[in-house]
Amino acid sequence: MLFRKKQTTEFAVPTHIAIVMDGNGRWAKKRGLPRTAGHAAGAETFRRIANYAKSIGLKYLTVYAFSTENWKRSPEEVQAIMDLLEKYLRELIRDMEKNRVRFCFFGDLTRLSPELQAEARETAEKSKIYDGVQVNFCINYGARDEIVRAASAFAARCARGEAKPEELTEAAFGQLLYSADVPDPDLIIRPSGELRTSNFLLWQSAYSEYYFTDTLWPDFTEADLDEAIRAYNGRSRRYGGVTT
Repeated sequence: MLFRKKQTTEFAVPTHIAIVMDGNGRWAKKRGLPRTAGHAAGAETFRRIANYAKSIGLKYLTVYAFSTENWKRSPEEVQAIMDLLEKYLRELIRDMEKNRVRFCFFGDLTRLSPELQAEARETAEKSKIYDGVQVNFCINYGARDEIVRAASAFAARCARGEAKPEELTEAAFGQLLYSADVPDPDLIIRPSGELRTSNFLLWQSAYSEYYFTDTLWPDFTEADLDEAIRAYNGRSRRYGGVTT
């Protein structure tokens, strides 16, 4: 799909972009603000980027909102993040008809409060009918945990006599992941200057292109997304093969 910007620039938009929304705490520290202020700013950045992704025709946007390791942070910071998530989900439900964005959730939601679990289920259910970009929220998500859960689910099927170990294929295993039926990300963006995957979509990113930037997530703009997409378009995806 080609998207023509007002500046007459053309670029091909990938089908699926994933983003590690990192740098909120450092953004706040640079400004002498509490870390919670950084998370609030990061939430607003997500809102802008999600709307922009829809406007340029992106089909799937996956964002790393809260990892299985983030529980190690202070109780005050964890609670602030959860409060922001609940506030945002309520706004999504309120504005769903206007935005027409589908929402899915990757991760073990059972550790969240009953209220937040209910908000997530309601958001996902009500948005099924919409045809805009699908936004996948990774909440209490860790890729290793996801893979272990999928392996455990298949082992349980084998124990019940519903499957045989030799029947397991990559495609079948993919259907046991949170991302079942979602195409693997073409491009993964890592803001904040960190050069690691941070336990994010390890199975799905086997052939994704990575883009790293020093920009902290709250400062990430539509122009930064454009630049990442341009960089992606300049690469050759060979999937282990050779181009001629």
